[in-house]
Amino acid sequence: MRVFRHYTELPAAVRACVVALGNFDGVHPGHQTVIGTAKALAHELALPAGVMTFEPHPRSVFKPGGAPFRLTPFRIKTRVIEDLGPDFLIMQHFDLAFAAHSAEAFVQEVLVAGLGVRHVVVGYDYEFGKGRSGGVELLSAMAARHGFGLTAVPAVTAGDGHVYSSTAIRQALTTGNPREAARLLGRPWEIEGRVEHGDARGRQIGFPTANVEMADYLHPSAGVYAVLAGVDQGGRTEWRPGVANFGRRPTFDKADPLLEVHLFDFDGDLYGRHLRVALMEYLRPERKFAGLDALKSQISEDCAQARRCLAAARDHFESES
Repeated sequence: MRVFRHYTELPAAVRACVVALGNFDGVHPGHQTVIGTAKALAHELALPAGVMTFEPHPRSVFKPGGAPFRLTPFRIKTRVIEDLGPDFLIMQHFDLAFAAHSAEAFVQEVLVAGLGVRHVVVGYDYEFGKGRSGGVELLSAMAARHGFGLTAVPAVTAGDGHVYSSTAIRQALTTGNPREAARLLGRPWEIEGRVEHGDARGRQIGFPTANVEMADYLHPSAGVYAVLAGVDQGGRTEWRPGVANFGRRPTFDKADPLLEVHLFDFDGDLYGRHLRVALMEYLRPERKFAGLDALKSQISEDCAQARRCLAAARDHFESES
């Protein structure tokens, strides 16, 4: 899959395409259906299949300094979309200048002149243009005017009838229900980041941790989780069971939220490497302990509980190439 950062830099080989449009934060089954529909149409029409999304997420441009909310920042979104098999991905740079495009200008300048689209695929609730002034009805009218096809994919629902949505996934994560988030995503929710040096307190008490900053990831409910940690092995990912704490570490009077991951039966050096952390089960809320002995005792219990939770789950994670 080829990745581009601006619609004006596309080579002729990927223009005259079928493209799926959307923010696709989470790349949940509803998003996957939109992208899969575009891919199927492209195959039928013998055209390139593309995905166009926006980076940074428009919400962070319009509300800078707001609470972190993203389910899939750039790196992980790119990987998940690549797994769906499109020919190319446009991670269109989004800023206030780009946001100033009217709905009509977006169609004329970006879709028609920039991409040379033959067919566009969107979700049923797609909105675009300055002030989100355009919707499926306007896009349909402009598609007819400019001579390209349009498919609006209806809402995709889970087995219980609920519509797959990024909002529902965020709600599950912020209320300590990663299992429900995984059901709605179609996979466990992951945090990915570079392992950074900390104050080594975990190592001092017998539970060394890999510290991962959350950047602009959504902050899940503070507490302890059973996790699977994906260690980069130079082209493949090796998944290892572990336990993680997300929060402000009240026992040590820390203020900044941090994800601390303890990998079971692992003594390698992870500093500076990328680590993928899949939240599998919420074990307990974060709390302050009276001293290190009480903390160590609780961590031992957390590890035992996490091992039990992960015994079955790990069978579903194989090394990825």
